[in-house]
Amino acid sequence: MKVQEIKNNVEKHRDEIIKFMREIVAIPSMEGKLKDVGERIGAEMSKLGFEEVRFDKMGNIMGRVGKGKRVLVYDSHVDTVGVGDPSTWGWDPFKGKVENGILYGRGACDEKGSTPGMIYGLAFARDLGLLDGTTAYYFGNMEEWCDGIAPNTFVEVDPKIKPDFVVIGEPTKMQVYRGHKGRVELKVTASGKSAHAASHHLGDSALYKMLSVISGIRDLDAHLHTDPFLGKGTIMVTDTKISTASINAVPDGFTIFIDRRVTFGETKEEAIQQIKDLIPGYLRDQIRVEELFYDDPSYTGFVFPVDKYYPAWALEESHPIVQAGQETIRQLWNQTRPTGKWSFSTNGTYWAGKAKIPSIGFGPGDEEYAHTSMEQVPLDEVVAATEFYALFPGLLAEKTK
Repeated sequence: MKVQEIKNNVEKHRDEIIKFMREIVAIPSMEGKLKDVGERIGAEMSKLGFEEVRFDKMGNIMGRVGKGKRVLVYDSHVDTVGVGDPSTWGWDPFKGKVENGILYGRGACDEKGSTPGMIYGLAFARDLGLLDGTTAYYFGNMEEWCDGIAPNTFVEVDPKIKPDFVVIGEPTKMQVYRGHKGRVELKVTASGKSAHAASHHLGDSALYKMLSVISGIRDLDAHLHTDPFLGKGTIMVTDTKISTASINAVPDGFTIFIDRRVTFGETKEEAIQQIKDLIPGYLRDQIRVEELFYDDPSYTGFVFPVDKYYPAWALEESHPIVQAGQETIRQLWNQTRPTGKWSFSTNGTYWAGKAKIPSIGFGPGDEEYAHTSMEQVPLDEVVAATEFYALFPGLLAEKTK
């Protein structure tokens, strides 16, 4: 029976899976710098006999196993946010610590926790014949600074392959997730006139012009549309930038940055118009609203310009890939777990949102610990996720014949 063989294989390699997990958490990969952690991940895939292991042009690490018409991608971003104030951590965020079976460290749940299981799981699936008819990729990529840019390059630049199905390894508490809200990132800039603060009547404060807009954004949040599955749209001012000659001068420029989460029933255009409508009529020639654009080079120097709009997406419970995920859970653990959704955004914004590739999420850990100094993942879940990633390709093949 394949299930028991998978469980036996995973238990046999438990110590290796945990050791690999701790080693990749110990390698810093902030600001999209994946070279070192990518090399360690690549070495593990080579050890397990992946047929192709390489970096793509952007600097993401990928491995291929199997040779079939059906293309399945396991997506795990292996970059992380920074550690913030080191004094808020009670341990080295990269060495981490293990307490009561839980690994604490930067990247533990967001999202290195899915990588060991994906890689070992695909190797076990190959060995047990569960990849017959399937070409499977592990895709360890950069995501933190621009959701979806890495899978966009996967499809359009290198290796120029459009998968049939994708599993995203962001933390899901070991449930199948099937969607999340979208996002548009905006900046609003007010222009003014500089003057000495002692003679401020000669100037025109850009900051003061923005005050009513900021308060309007705060009040708008409570009245945004709610979708029964994805939940309510949200809006938040997340950063500011001021232009001033000195601390004794009237600011001649002031910019706010906005994170606008878009749910079903809302459009990007409507979200932008809501902000424009908050600008008083007499200031509309002095305050402009712009979409943010991402064109920063990766650590390899690769540039792939994209706008910072990420559409909402969701699959129905009845979709074959969702059902394959649910059946995997049932066969492995004899449980029925509810499907869910992320509150944050993932590479699903491209895979499912833009490219319309059927995608689900499954990963160890809980997203509430992401980006915090208490970031953590239960090591039992890291190991158990390996079973899921190993069995899933065979059940997906059955559901999608």
